[in-house]
Amino acid sequence: MKFKRLQIVFSLILALALTGAPAVSAQSDYYFAVERETVNVYWNADGTMSLDYVWDFVNQSGAHPIDFVDVGMPNSNFNMSTVQADVNGTPITVSRSDYQGDGSGFAVVMGSQAIPAGGRGQVHVYVGEITAALYPDTEDDAYASGVFGTTWFGSQYVTGNTNLTMIFHFPPGMTNTEPRWHNAPGGFPSEPQIGSDESGRVTYTWQNKNGNAYTQYEFGASFPASYVPESAIVRTNAFGNLISMIVSLATDLVSVALSYLPCLIVLLFFFAGPALTHFQNRRRKLQYMAPKISIEGHGIKRGLTAVEAAILMETPLDKVMTMILFGLAKKNAVTVKSQKPFALAITSPLPEGLYDYETEFIKAFRTEEKVERQGLLRNMTVRLIKAVAEKIRGFSRQETVAYYKNIMEKAWQQVEQAQTPELKGQLYDENLEWTLLDKEYDDRARRVFTGPVFVPTWWSRYDPVYSGGGRVVSASAPTSGGGGRDNSSALPGADFAASVVVGVQSFASNVIGDVTDFTGKVTNVTNPPPPPKPSSSSGGSRGGRSGGCACACAGCACACAGGGR
Repeated sequence: MKFKRLQIVFSLILALALTGAPAVSAQSDYYFAVERETVNVYWNADGTMSLDYVWDFVNQSGAHPIDFVDVGMPNSNFNMSTVQADVNGTPITVSRSDYQGDGSGFAVVMGSQAIPAGGRGQVHVYVGEITAALYPDTEDDAYASGVFGTTWFGSQYVTGNTNLTMIFHFPPGMTNTEPRWHNAPGGFPSEPQIGSDESGRVTYTWQNKNGNAYTQYEFGASFPASYVPESAIVRTNAFGNLISMIVSLATDLVSVALSYLPCLIVLLFFFAGPALTHFQNRRRKLQYMAPKISIEGHGIKRGLTAVEAAILMETPLDKVMTMILFGLAKKNAVTVKSQKPFALAITSPLPEGLYDYETEFIKAFRTEEKVERQGLLRNMTVRLIKAVAEKIRGFSRQETVAYYKNIMEKAWQQVEQAQTPELKGQLYDENLEWTLLDKEYDDRARRVFTGPVFVPTWWSRYDPVYSGGGRVVSASAPTSGGGGRDNSSALPGADFAASVVVGVQSFASNVIGDVTDFTGKVTNVTNPPPPPKPSSSSGGSRGGRSGGCACACAGCACACAGGGR
């Protein structure tokens, strides 16, 4: 009996032990909380994107140790050699081959730093270089757009809320008025907190203390494309594809070509809208005066300089720059040493009475670095435009523009009615900047200056070819005149007119580069377009332990999902 009782007791103990086995096997499931998640997205000057993730994991009692963390990436163009990871400050390895999420990504191999059941740990991941992460802004082709979606974990493995913070860092040198945010995801403030990081870069910060780690949150912003290389922006050549299709179809039989005709009509209709938008945006770039000054006041604003009047009339900026150069040459403040490359000799000391925009213009040419010079000229132009806008406040822009157009017409009339080459040259010298306000200056100058022209005495400071004796003197020019000038200062009228026109073109190509691009960057500050509508993006599957990703939108860099294992 005693032996049988021992058998029964032993059997009961064995049975209890066996029934306890499932509690151990339950550790095969991951189950954790993410108390805090901080994501820093850096849009760099070279057009790449850098990422910095920090997760505060709390593994649940009885759960599987967190031995791997899958981190989804925006695309496959990330440089694995720039990836670093640590747990509580201890460096650990990363592996592309161990990644089990959908799409592109890598696994953080926790190794000896695995977070046990009931344990806590902070996982930090940094990715230094991701390319092809920027797209054209769909509302303004002068802007680049980036949309980033956080990596997420399967909802069956996550419990509790997550205090989630997203921070965008924009390229260096940007002002806080230039970027534009897109609509924030649900639960986050509609407008980010604007600040700057330790490097002085503008930042946008969104925070949701009641977020979660199983949802992909997508954030977007746009900023001037001029802050990154053009090659860094992913652009699709839809027109090129269409042309290739047409050429290919042209080689087919007529019957086959006719079968594709409806498709071609649809494609042409589809691309007509974007093409029209592109040309409208290009035109808007040249409208650098803000519309708010167009609100009609009363009366005419007199006393503007020719350069300020040119700004009010939105004269092309290459011509405005040349007008400033003319004024400085007349005042003996500068001398053009060469056109290609463009170089100025600056008089020392400078003459008194220069306008602010003239001193800033000279300051720009004290540097030899072309990009820095263009930046200083842009800043000068922005301040000049804002100064003109302030001067015109309360006056009628329409009446004021008409007033200065009338001055321009009278200036031309005086030159046209001059009876001698000497007088014509003298009057042109006095009215030069005002005649440049004429949109048809090129043709009109060639019509007016048909005979010999006595150039202004300061012309050699503007035209280095003339000062070097390279101009051909008109044989029919008179030997002297009432102006007291000799034959050496006479030029054929066509040469003289061409000298002005070529000077404008030369200044643009050698100093400010592409005029539309230069003006567009100015316009982005002085007359920015309204904030773009939120960029749409198509998400992927949210189910499964590691989720999915589909980045089909033209303006997004969505991060694929990862998942704890």
